[in-house]
Amino acid sequence: MTTNAPARPKRKPKPEGQWNIDGTSPLNKEEEVKQEQEAFEVKQRVIDTYSKQGFDSIPADDISKRFKWLGIYTQRKQNLGGEYTGQLENHELQDKYFMMRVRFDGGQATPERLRVVGEISRDFARSTADFTDRQNIQLHWIRIEDVPEIWRRLDAVGLTTMMGCGDVPRVILGSPTAGVAADEIIDASPAIEEIKENYLPRAEFHNLPRKFKTAISGNSRQDVTHEIQDVAFIGKNHPEYGPGFDCFVGGGLSTNPMLSQSLGAWIPIERVPEVWAGVVGIFRDYGFRRLRNRARLKFLVAKWGIEKFREVLETEYLDSPLLDAEPTPLQSGIRDHIGAHPQKDGNFYLGVKPTVGHATGEQLIAIAEAAEKHGITRIRTTPMKELLFLDIPREKLAEVARDLDATGLYSKPSEFRRGIISCTGLEFCKLAHVTTKSRAIELVDELEERIGDIDSSLTISLNGCPNACARSQVSDIGLKGQTLTDDEGNRVEGFQVHLGGALGIEQNFGRKLKGHKVLASELGDYVVRVVKNYKQQREEGESFAQWTVRADEEALS
Repeated sequence: MTTNAPARPKRKPKPEGQWNIDGTSPLNKEEEVKQEQEAFEVKQRVIDTYSKQGFDSIPADDISKRFKWLGIYTQRKQNLGGEYTGQLENHELQDKYFMMRVRFDGGQATPERLRVVGEISRDFARSTADFTDRQNIQLHWIRIEDVPEIWRRLDAVGLTTMMGCGDVPRVILGSPTAGVAADEIIDASPAIEEIKENYLPRAEFHNLPRKFKTAISGNSRQDVTHEIQDVAFIGKNHPEYGPGFDCFVGGGLSTNPMLSQSLGAWIPIERVPEVWAGVVGIFRDYGFRRLRNRARLKFLVAKWGIEKFREVLETEYLDSPLLDAEPTPLQSGIRDHIGAHPQKDGNFYLGVKPTVGHATGEQLIAIAEAAEKHGITRIRTTPMKELLFLDIPREKLAEVARDLDATGLYSKPSEFRRGIISCTGLEFCKLAHVTTKSRAIELVDELEERIGDIDSSLTISLNGCPNACARSQVSDIGLKGQTLTDDEGNRVEGFQVHLGGALGIEQNFGRKLKGHKVLASELGDYVVRVVKNYKQQREEGESFAQWTVRADEEALS
């Protein structure tokens, strides 16, 4: 005998915290703090109270939440090894000093700006200064007592730390050769400036589900890693409409890497700010806020699909539909700007490399002086942690390169030095498991000593944790920090390895060997071994990424 039992009602899914669907009631502590007050109100408290009364006067919600909107957050307490990461609370890991992130939207620097940041570094940051792959400069060891004076000095040269961190639109990546490169499709600088001056100050963009990353470049090299940004505009020549932009949305790395997707549209430069604001608006109103690890635009794009995303953008956020166009093909080849390259006006720009982006305050001052000696007024930071010096006559290139080399930069770096980047790592970051920056510098030195150089491009990335701030999943050799157990049962620093990751025409997230980990103490031997295997086994013209696809596990281990 059968009975027709009533079907169990489906459990109603939990709300995702999408404002336009679930309402704006906060579903976690972070959302509660953001709704209590405008985050930027904390700036005045820093000036009036905290800088006078010291670190211990700062309440927890300000120091761990709202300070991010000001571009500062506490750095890791010294001598706490990676085994404590994830085991201690944030307040237990934090020191009474701050990391400070100085924004360089579009990478726009000058000798004066570098000198001022160098002097701040020298006077207040124990001479720390790191160029980042977001075109910023980060300082460490900042005391709360010194922050108002630092802001005053930065403001005097048009720089800021505001929105350097936090659930806001972060610094806007831009082509470092905008307006000058001979191979440029369109100069994107006016769009970046319009967003920076007329959109970023608006309160409507100051409470997003989480951070929001933007890149805008009109360079044919596609030189702003557009595939892994929340929104990116890259130069596009349309056969009928001429130079404009394609828009990509929904990219990002970390523990759930996703590549951005084209809207399939051609966008004139006049509409780039409007489209940017529309994409940010969608993220604000429909982004997932309940769970922080899902509060990125890429998860919404993955759920909706690109067709629905464009439909919502056009019908709810734009004044008129976009013009259809085929997605822009990805470019192959090197995207960095190392070396001398022609400008449109007959002059040249020169790209040089600080190893893993590391510098000192005194070095920044020396770089500024070298530039001024040659009448250079325009300098650019890049997403590859380079420095570019613009407007150099051909006959002065060698002399400029020689003077920059004397400051500790590399005008002709080896491929190892050219292609290596690292995150902050265990030295200062509360999320890190391993030391990265000093280890990356040591690794480059060891590779140059044991191998010399290599005649093809090779990117190496050292990351202190799974968040992939140094782009481990899209590097030839990507190293993700972990705490491992050695043969004697000791908890030690080590890495999980990604091999053959890439952006561009061969875009992929790399190959992981099952169960393969490398102890930090054995890192040099491992990388040397894999690079030598590549050199011996590669076919003519075969890139490292192509080789890793067919190489056997023994050659990669």
